[in-house]
Amino acid sequence: MARIVRCGLIQCKCVDISGKSIPSIKKAMLDKQMPLVEEAAKRGVRVLAFQELFTLPYFPAEQDVRWYVAVEPVPGGETTRLMQDVAKEKGMVLVVPVYEEEITGVFYNTAALIDSDGTFLGKYRKTHIPHCWPGFWEKFYFRPGNLGYPVFETAYGKVAAYICYDRHFPEGARILGLAGAEIVFNPSATVAGLSEYLWKLEQPAHAVANGYFIGVINRVGTEAPWNIGEFYGTSYFCDPRGQMLAEGSRDRDELVVADLDLDMIQEVRKTWQFYRDRRPDSYVEIAEDLP
Repeated sequence: MARIVRCGLIQCKCVDISGKSIPSIKKAMLDKQMPLVEEAAKRGVRVLAFQELFTLPYFPAEQDVRWYVAVEPVPGGETTRLMQDVAKEKGMVLVVPVYEEEITGVFYNTAALIDSDGTFLGKYRKTHIPHCWPGFWEKFYFRPGNLGYPVFETAYGKVAAYICYDRHFPEGARILGLAGAEIVFNPSATVAGLSEYLWKLEQPAHAVANGYFIGVINRVGTEAPWNIGEFYGTSYFCDPRGQMLAEGSRDRDELVVADLDLDMIQEVRKTWQFYRDRRPDSYVEIAEDLP
């Protein structure tokens, strides 16, 4: 019997944040996206992923300590607890990106993985932290992840997260494949221009090179007061052959749904023997730092 898993991605424009407190912004963003969660449940989605920092604007567009109050523990924070309840009620695996506080003053860009019975399975912390171009000042807010590249055994398959800027680094994408990932989600916040042409190049390449499915999520619209560019949506699913299965619009809130046939992974890997033919003994240089 085929292992077909219906998966979903939620892309969303941020609410108007002018005059709002950070707690009220988080509540408004949750309220805005919950109807799409309901739609996902009605459409039979079994694994659902949200965009990077899904309850907040992309605040690394500025460097301001006021955003430090947006952090919460993972697990145990209000967002993780709420989404555990949602996962249990809807019978869905959830990939939940959160601004995490480990201890006072130590923060991470994190994705919580929650199983369909509401169990907190673990978390991935964004490993590669950008601090480049006007408006991407993430090292002011996030410490580099220190949990490696975990893959989580869920009710519907082996799921992993790899967050936004991580997608430019093939090393972690390979490690996820070696660890058994079947579906890798990349919650993102990326704007038109400099890296847009890479959006449909790098991640299908990861899917092909590593023989797994990828689901990538990008928010939509512009966010005042920073207006660093247009978040262009186009969230999509890609199969292990690099083929697009479903794609979202460029400019509206949307649930993107696709049926992923996980049996394709074995079929593709029988054809393309990239894991058999690897030569890790010859790759020593890429694991060494610059002199």
